[in-house]
Amino acid sequence: MQVEIGKIYEGTIKNITKYGTFVDIHNPEGERLMGMVHISEISRSYVNEIRDFVTEGQQVRVKVIGINPQGKISLSMKQVEDAPDAGNRRAPRPPRPEGQRQAPRRSKPNVWEPKKKPEPTELTFEDMLSRFKQNSEERMCDIKRNTERKNRSRRK
Repeated sequence: MQVEIGKIYEGTIKNITKYGTFVDIHNPEGERLMGMVHISEISRSYVNEIRDFVTEGQQVRVKVIGINPQGKISLSMKQVEDAPDAGNRRAPRPPRPEGQRQAPRRSKPNVWEPKKKPEPTELTFEDMLSRFKQNSEERMCDIKRNTERKNRSRRK
């Protein structure tokens, strides 16, 4: 059986791993192929634990999103889901009467400002450790860069 990219199939979840789930795809002729739904293609919402969304043996609808040269089939469940319900969308604004202009925005101009550093007494241990690691990494990069420059200049 040849599966077509973009086509939707019925399938059964056979195996669940931490990075995705394997689905046994059914076709009208009764043939079966195995494809994988990556964790990022399970649902439109964030998926931390796949077993919160599916169970082994569950019937699902999947869309074929790719087939690699080795014949592995990539599937998506979230592309089959209906679009998010209209209740979550904002209502459109009513049209403005003729001749009425939109009021200008009174916000600060979009200017970049550096992040303010907290006082050392306000830092938690994790913050201090993170700052130390960052400074240490920067120093190691500087040392490595200077050592490479010296080695290059000696070779010439």
